[in-house]
Amino acid sequence: MTEGIHIRLRQTGPIPLDAALDCAPGEVLALVGPSGSGKTTILRAIAGLLRVAEGEISSNGECWFDAARDVYVAARQRRVGYVFQNYALFPHLNALQNVMEAMLELPPAQREARARDWLARVRLAGLESRLPAALSGGQQQRVAVARALAREPRVLLLDEPFSAVDRATRQRLYRELAELRRELAMPVILVTHDLDEALMLADRLCVLHQGRSLQAGDPYAVMTRPDSVEVAQLVGLRNVFRAGVVGHDAGRDRTLIEWRGHRLEARLQTAFAPGQQVNWVIPQGHVMLHRRDRPSRGERENPLHGPVIECLGLGEQVALTVAVNGAQRPPLFLSVPSHVARRNGIAAGVEVGVSLLADGIHLMPADESRTPPRPGERGPGTGKLAASH
Repeated sequence: MTEGIHIRLRQTGPIPLDAALDCAPGEVLALVGPSGSGKTTILRAIAGLLRVAEGEISSNGECWFDAARDVYVAARQRRVGYVFQNYALFPHLNALQNVMEAMLELPPAQREARARDWLARVRLAGLESRLPAALSGGQQQRVAVARALAREPRVLLLDEPFSAVDRATRQRLYRELAELRRELAMPVILVTHDLDEALMLADRLCVLHQGRSLQAGDPYAVMTRPDSVEVAQLVGLRNVFRAGVVGHDAGRDRTLIEWRGHRLEARLQTAFAPGQQVNWVIPQGHVMLHRRDRPSRGERENPLHGPVIECLGLGEQVALTVAVNGAQRPPLFLSVPSHVARRNGIAAGVEVGVSLLADGIHLMPADESRTPPRPGERGPGTGKLAASH
């Protein structure tokens, strides 16, 4: 496939990289990972602002970089639209002039007409003469997007574009970007720390850690069915445990696992053999609190009981930590609406019942060498941590 952008980057230093990415025309690919995972480095390499040791970058069949063949197309020739985290607007130029700077190869009259058109498309008509200092954070971001798109780029790169604005402005910008992207027939690569943002805006998600691309795919699938414990913890999944596979029931689409003396049903996952040790994860959205006044049929699915050891109000939600088979073992985490917690009299010390929905139980290889440590705990000689039993 030649359409879209294809990136393979490798180097041992100064910033380690071992990343493979693809983004199709009209697709939004979100890069997520902790600080220092290589997200911005990858964007800079795509834009031609950084040359890495090994790899290839091609756009719609045109080679921009091939270390083995000593091909390196200069940044100005790549036609990349880049929206920086701090927007990087020229402070002495007004909004119109900032956008015109992206089209220096065109005659002035054509540049101005196109810049005005792009400012109108990002809802800034009438603000063309304002300097960046006279614009709000959201308006500056729109100018930066207009400038990036005015180049008619082959790929649009967005580096934490919403991090400098307040929550209400961010929500408006999300909607505007979602509307604008319907018009864009180019790959869009978005760097973000916000998983909810990635889930809302991206068609595909790539998880990075220490320069390595660990898993890419549908955002919801990556966040609920990670390939490893490493990915699970990087996308914020807290319910990660160890179990043994008992067997498979293909007729019921179920795999049985043994965990702390409980036999649990998971969705069918035949890649793991009976007797095999596995790591498993369940997103908090698949942990259901039992009603104390009226049990329901769903509560028969992998029912467990234990005392609440922490009950923390977070706005309209309450985060619960429940001990299962002893407080000395890693607990189970779930979140419920505040009114549900009140109605059921949930508080620290109260015994509760929960069900683990089988479709949410996802199995992963028991590879401790790729398991990151929990805070305050280090694994043997690796700085990484074993999965919770």
